[in-house]
Formats: sequence, structure tokens, C-alpha cells
Amino acid sequence: MANDASTVFDVVILGGGSGGYAAALRAAQLGLSVALIEKGELGGTCLHRGCIPTKALLHAAEIADETKEAAEFGVLATFQGIDINGVHKYKDDVIAGLYKGLQGLVASRKVTFIQGEGRLSSQTSVDVNGQRIEGRHIVLATGSVPKSLPGLTIDGDRIISSDHALKLDRIPKSAVILGGGVIGVEFASVWKSFGVDVTIVEALPHLVPLEDENSSKLLERAFRKRGIKFELKARFSGVEYTESGVRVSTENGKQIDADLLLVAIGRGPVSAGLGYEENGVAMDRGYVLVDEYMRTNVPTISAVGDLVPTLQLAHVGFAEGILVAERLAGLKTVPIDYDGVPRVTYSNPEVASVGISEAKAVELYGKEKVVTLKYNLAGNGKSKILKTAGEIKLVQVKDGAVVGVHMVGARMGEQVGEAQLIYNWEALPAEVAQLIHAHPTQSEALGEAHLALAGKPLHAHD
Repeated sequence: MANDASTVFDVVILGGGSGGYAAALRAAQLGLSVALIEKGELGGTCLHRGCIPTKALLHAAEIADETKEAAEFGVLATFQGIDINGVHKYKDDVIAGLYKGLQGLVASRKVTFIQGEGRLSSQTSVDVNGQRIEGRHIVLATGSVPKSLPGLTIDGDRIISSDHALKLDRIPKSAVILGGGVIGVEFASVWKSFGVDVTIVEALPHLVPLEDENSSKLLERAFRKRGIKFELKARFSGVEYTESGVRVSTENGKQIDADLLLVAIGRGPVSAGLGYEENGVAMDRGYVLVDEYMRTNVPTISAVGDLVPTLQLAHVGFAEGILVAERLAGLKTVPIDYDGVPRVTYSNPEVASVGISEAKAVELYGKEKVVTLKYNLAGNGKSKILKTAGEIKLVQVKDGAVVGVHMVGARMGEQVGEAQLIYNWEALPAEVAQLIHAHPTQSEALGEAHLALAGKPLHAHD
């Protein structure tokens, strides 16, 4: 293979998803020559099969719920059903607009974009489309795909992954969702709003098990009220086809019949057959191992995004990509505090958090040094207007900073920006309490919670 480039690129990036294109844009901005290789569409999973399409579906679901409940607000409206083709058109239009914008952005930064399936051919080169692209540094950013279980075959019809669910051309009458994490919970929320009889099967004791237990319990309570069923501590044991659907079995003897099974047990790295191990890159269970600066054990290779064993979030990929680009450009970089990354599950209600859970705080500091406070959204005017229930929970080191903010309720994802600042700037409750929050807003609930934690509650009982 011959290198068709006139010069060796400063950076060659394999994968054009969130981590890869962020690295490309920032590196180019800093004056480095960049080649970006992507086998599919620029934007990767987040734009085409993840964050953006799922949130579009969730917004359509919100509109459906608001239409059904319009009479509660004195608005006369009739819900006539879901036009799934119309929903997909809305979703696809959102994706198309963002995709076009991203393509223009990459072109404007003079990034050399190469569409094709690339493979690491040496510690300083990638082969793609019969050509060898040389780089002084390689960034691996090949992302992830939906996982399954041994012996569980995803057929794309009755047993589907999240990729299939995003393009499903029908609304099933019933569905079993295997996995009660973010992906499973979000699809359960969408489908229930669309009129589907949903049952979640989760092996762990709670839904969204990575969140603070209080948030999990609040979400479970809300889901029960919505009629979303779930089986907890229920390990999947098998699935069989029935005349019109599937029958899902669990190890505790439960059998659930439904039209289809959505396998939502997480995502695994895309790394097999791409030449990583052959070229000396250290791996673990398919993940590329990196240090806090996203460096692999090979000096000329870095890795970012879902390919590495950090939080599988698009904004984490952005941050990791930017960190690598700035390091390669010679700027001073700071490792990412992954506890300080905002996390949002966009179900109804939303679950949002930043920092550590109460359990983690107790583990780190000891039970006697951990203080918690719960502020019920029933005391928040805007939340009452929206008719949403929920809670904000603060976790504080005694006489010290707030180390965890955990929120459940409508639109809580929009409040996590301030929560992120509170955690990352190591704010004391009294410092947040003296900030004035607009009334009536839901952000005011964060202010009220900190007022209470500082010992001077206003719209809350002592």
C-alpha cells in the first residue's frame, strides 16, 4: 500500500464519533494536520443511533403524554394515537440537520475526512480503502455496539437491540426490556407513552443501578404510577419464540409473553480485528487501556470514547478527544474527574446526577462524616405548575463541600449544569445558598436545597 498523502499527518484518527471528531476539530483548531477516518457516517453512534435519536423519541413521547393529560391544564385536546412514520420523520430531520452542520464544521477546519473501514497497520499508520495513511500520532476512537448475552441471538425482528428499536416501523402491543440501565429505562419510558405494555427485567436490585439508591427508588415509584412493570433481582435465563411473539424466562421461574424483546444490557467496545493487539496496544476484554491522559502503552497511540473503560457518554468522549488534541499540541492538560461528569437518564421522570452517591461517600469518608439533605419538588412552584413529582438530594462532607447532587423529576437534566459547577468547584452549601435563583424556576429548587443544608431553609420545613 502507498501513502497517497503528500506529507505525514500530525494526527490520524480512527473513528468519527463523539470522541474522534472532537479530537479532530480541536487538533485542527490548534494548527495540527488531521486525517479523520470513519467507516459509517460522521457523528457516530451519538448522532445517528444514540443520544440524538433517542431524545427525539423521548420528546415525541412527552408530547403524547401532554396531549393525553391536556384536560388537567384546562386545555381541550384529543389524543388519537402515534403516527410512527411521522415520529421517524421528525427524528430523522433532527439528525439530518445536525449531520449537515457537523460535515460543514469538519470541512471548514480543513480536516481530511476519509470514509472507509480503517485498520491499524502499524504504530504510526492506518490502512483504509487500499491506502496507507501515515501519522505522527494515532488516536483510536472506534466506539461501541450493543451487547448481547451468550446464546441470545438478536434477529432484528422479535429480539432487537437499541439500533433496531430506533428504526422500528411498528408500535408493539407489548415488550420486554432486558436491562434496567439508562438505555432500557429510556425505551421503557418512550414505549409506555406510545401505548406499549412494558416490562423491564433487571438482574440487579434497582433500576438505573449506577445512580444513588434514593434516585432509583424514586424512579421505580414513578414507573409504578405510570404502569411500567419491572422485575428486579431477576436474571434472564432464556427466550423462545411463540406464535406471535416471544416468551422470556428468568432464573426465578417467571415467564413473560410479549410481542418483542429489547436487549438493552449495555454496549461493548468495537476493537476486534482492527489490528490493535497485533501492534502492541494493551487491551482488556476488548477495551483499550489508557492512563489519565488517554495515552496507551504505545507512545504514538492514544484512545478515547466508548473504546476505553470510562463512562460511556458522548460528552465524556468530547472531553477525552479535546484532552488528547491539546496534549498533542503541547498545551497543559488536566485529567478528567469522571465523578464530576454530569449524568442524565432522559426518562419520564428524568434522573440527573453529578458527583458521588451517599453510599460512595460513606465508603470514602465514613458514615459519621457524611451529611445528606432531601428537598421535595412539592415545595417548588415551577414543579407544581408542571405537575411533576421528585426530589433533589445533596450529599455533603460534614462542614465541607457538596460532593454529590442527585435529582429526579421532569426537566432535571436541564438543572445538572449548575449541579456540575457546585461539585467541580467544591462549593460549600453556604456559598450556594447566598446565590439568588430566579423565581419561579426549577433551578430555584437547587438553591432551596442548599439553603436548607446551610441551616436556613426558606420554603422547606426545619
